[in-house]
Amino acid sequence: MGVEIKVPTLGESVTQATVSKWFKKVGEAVAQDEPLVEIETDKVTVEVNAPAAGALASIAAPEGSDVQVGALLGVIEAGAARTKSAAATATPKPAPAAQAKAPPPAAPISAPAPAPVSAPAPAPASGANEIIAPAVRKLIEEHRLDPSAIPATGPGGRLTKADVLAHIERGQTRAPAARAPLAAHAAPTGPRPEAEREERVRMTRLRRIISERLKESQNTAAMLTTYNEVDMGAAMDMRAQFKDTFEKKHGTRLGFMSFFVRASCIALKEWPPVNAEISGDEIVYKNYYHIGVAVGSPQGLVVPVLRDADRMSFADIEKGIADFGRRARDGKLAIAEMMGGTFTISNGGVYGSLLSMPILNPPQSGIMGMHKIEKRPRVVGDEIKIRPMMYIAMTYDHRIVDGREAVSFLARIKELVEDPSRIMIDV
Repeated sequence: MGVEIKVPTLGESVTQATVSKWFKKVGEAVAQDEPLVEIETDKVTVEVNAPAAGALASIAAPEGSDVQVGALLGVIEAGAARTKSAAATATPKPAPAAQAKAPPPAAPISAPAPAPVSAPAPAPASGANEIIAPAVRKLIEEHRLDPSAIPATGPGGRLTKADVLAHIERGQTRAPAARAPLAAHAAPTGPRPEAEREERVRMTRLRRIISERLKESQNTAAMLTTYNEVDMGAAMDMRAQFKDTFEKKHGTRLGFMSFFVRASCIALKEWPPVNAEISGDEIVYKNYYHIGVAVGSPQGLVVPVLRDADRMSFADIEKGIADFGRRARDGKLAIAEMMGGTFTISNGGVYGSLLSMPILNPPQSGIMGMHKIEKRPRVVGDEIKIRPMMYIAMTYDHRIVDGREAVSFLARIKELVEDPSRIMIDV
């Protein structure tokens, strides 16, 4: 009995994903709940487990395919014990039938040159294009091939990846001519002078969506950034005094992010527009404080959310951030953990950034950027002293947040972090 493998629910507003990797081949045995296929969304990479034990009977969405939530990924033959060798003997069976259908396009094989201009060619081209799998279409587009000139041996006249690869091998001598339009398209003014030393890699879904949303944010929000600087001396002294005891008791290191998360929650309560968003012609004020913390991962920047951060202790915040960081590197973050943030904090200082302008994470109306701590001269009283200083920046949506509110919000962050005892007693 066949058990369907379908794209699971991926979270709020996430409707599409890309199949990035199959861990099994058709015919291989699978165990129930064994990771079977990896799909990539605009937020995270998700492993889809096998819903039943058996053998992978078919793959409906090959690697590189774009799939919707609920779409069919493949079918498991429940209870089957097929192996690679069994699959190898089984797969040639449909080949004679497929090859029996091959004679119509066989003429282009014997005479490849005239095939593209022959009269009958356009007719199958439109039908073939309709049934080309995404992975095969990608290969055709990358090599700038004409699908009507490629003999199809798949069921129903469908082009397979093997057909395209075989066609490419046969036409190696014509490959430069096929690449010429690509160079002209990429650089209309002429060929790229260093093209042979360049490498083109398709953007991942995560990177594509990040670029689209950031550009959308620029085009939609009235973004403005305000800056301030924080004397980190008191926070550093407190950290140095308690870091060993803190780590021994709570099992996690005491960092500076927890100071800023707690300070942000206090400031957001005092300046509600920074924690709000626009919905149509309404402003939605949120009486909860879900703080997104930007985390770097091999796939790109992700923003997991500390929910109800105003109710979390320093230890809870630090544990949560450390856990997010580990799972982001391993691609194990759940989509739900990156939804519903009301305000975001990004720490470019860990990469050495001295000052930057963060971009809003829509639909949020505010994002704060932390930066590198650097010793600088500062006037303290009537004296010039060397102090550990950090620039902080806040980008806000001027449609909701006025300049007075934004500047006051950031000044409040400065006040709280420079005197951490204010955070402890919320004054």
